Amino acid sequence: MKKGLFITFEGADGCGKTTQLNLLKEYLEQKGYDVVLTREPGAKGLGVKIREILLNYNGEVSNRCESFLFLADRAQNIDVIVNPAIEEGKIVLCDRHTDSSVAYQGYGRGLDIEQIKTLNNLATGGKTPDLTLVFDVDIETSMKRVGNEKDRMESAGTEFFNRVRNGYLEIAKQEPGRIKVIDSTKSIEDVQTQVLNVIEQILK
Repeated sequence: MKKGLFITFEGADGCGKTTQLNLLKEYLEQKGYDVVLTREPGAKGLGVKIREILLNYNGEVSNRCESFLFLADRAQNIDVIVNPAIEEGKIVLCDRHTDSSVAYQGYGRGLDIEQIKTLNNLATGGKTPDLTLVFDVDIETSMKRVGNEKDRMESAGTEFFNRVRNGYLEIAKQEPGRIKVIDSTKSIEDVQTQVLNVIEQILK
């Protein structure tokens, strides 16, 4: 590849996407690709500070403030990590990106979705992923996987996460070329097989 690839991993908390991201990194590196891992929120440096506020701040955080904090982290991630790596021909695997804002702040929190898309475009400079994997799992299973110790986002409640899940599925319907839905209720091995089937197609 002369230019790299930008692949994002999405889904509600407890969907298993982070496990699959790390497994894919190992797989791609074994095939000789140069891989960069990043995440939103919380890419290295400034993003780590923003993540701490978003996930663990004890005081009130307004829905709009939350949305702008995610956008600030996203701009930093794209400019400092993603774009330079892609220009060097690397494959970037990102744990959450623009679709998280649409699903969580739009469908979940009820903010204006078209406004979020406009702000996402501003934060990324128009950069879009080459491929997005949405790991779909029922809310009961995802909550069991998260466990009892939840951060601020994970404590939002069942109704909220149902809206988020439905939001992801709606986003996938709107962009079937970019977004592929992975059945994440299966075993880790079965889910990885689904992921690799999609990845092999894009590598061709």
